[in-house]
Amino acid sequence: MAQIKEIKVVIPGDRPMVELLGYQDQLLKIIEDKFNSDILVRGNEITVKGDAEEVEAVATVFNELLNVLSHGHQLTPQKVEHTVELVLGDDRVTPSSIYSDVIITHRRKIVGPKTAGQKQYIDAIRQNTATFAIGPAGTGKTYLAMAMAVRALKDKQVGRIILTRPAVEAGEKLGYLPGDLYQKVDPYLRPLYDALYDMMDAEQFQNLIEKGIIEVAPLAYMRGRTLNDSFIILDEAQNTSPEQMKMFLTRLGFGSKMVVTGDVTQIDLPQNLNSGLLVVEKILFGIDGISFVNLTARDVVRHKLVQRIVEAYKLHDDEQRGSKK
Repeated sequence: MAQIKEIKVVIPGDRPMVELLGYQDQLLKIIEDKFNSDILVRGNEITVKGDAEEVEAVATVFNELLNVLSHGHQLTPQKVEHTVELVLGDDRVTPSSIYSDVIITHRRKIVGPKTAGQKQYIDAIRQNTATFAIGPAGTGKTYLAMAMAVRALKDKQVGRIILTRPAVEAGEKLGYLPGDLYQKVDPYLRPLYDALYDMMDAEQFQNLIEKGIIEVAPLAYMRGRTLNDSFIILDEAQNTSPEQMKMFLTRLGFGSKMVVTGDVTQIDLPQNLNSGLLVVEKILFGIDGISFVNLTARDVVRHKLVQRIVEAYKLHDDEQRGSKK
């Protein structure tokens, strides 16, 4: 017979209950739907009664949400659902440690990790000279790398930010695109600009571009350079050849960090070319100062449907590979 237990969670008097429970108890209902325990709210106390193990989990959820609020975050249905998932899962990271990790704040918008995988990714960037982030769309690979670069520049850990992408997507080549070189590469680099505009004012960004403190360029422009005192991001790295990947990695200079991001399910190279991102882990795994982080559908922070789409495509790809064996 299951052991019955009761736990009271006391909410601090300076914390409005609506912050924790949501308007018309919207957030409380999410927690009630996830558990079988009885949850009773009276005044500033929440009483949880039911199976001992589950009651402990429910109390942990409420305490973690209080910690998140204490770090200046607002609770959303997504944050509450994710907190429940983390408490019930086997991740060795607490929700409050994720949400309290603030990289930068711009226009009252807090930029930081939102999942256990993203927290691992951010910590890997902090602890290593070169970090590879591999995962599907929507996992924050590029966005969080940008935030870390802006933070490093603001803290004077580096003197400039260099952002680069291979100019290969969906089989297009630059020569076929209209306009001068800037107009040709702009569509490839636009997502990098968009992320930066989220983290600094347009005037400041333009000023840093003009001074060369932020440089956004196609990967081909990296050849022959040594990049010192820089935070360097290679985005869409699945579209590099092994030779391009080696060329890029050997640009690393003193006082610099590198972050390489990509999605190995979105390779747009011609079929006769191998992806440098597919082979690099086999070559560099285990080398001191280099970290590989694999993000998954669990780390998708866009609409819930995006997570389901990513999972469905992964299942389809796995089945296709299985049928070819």
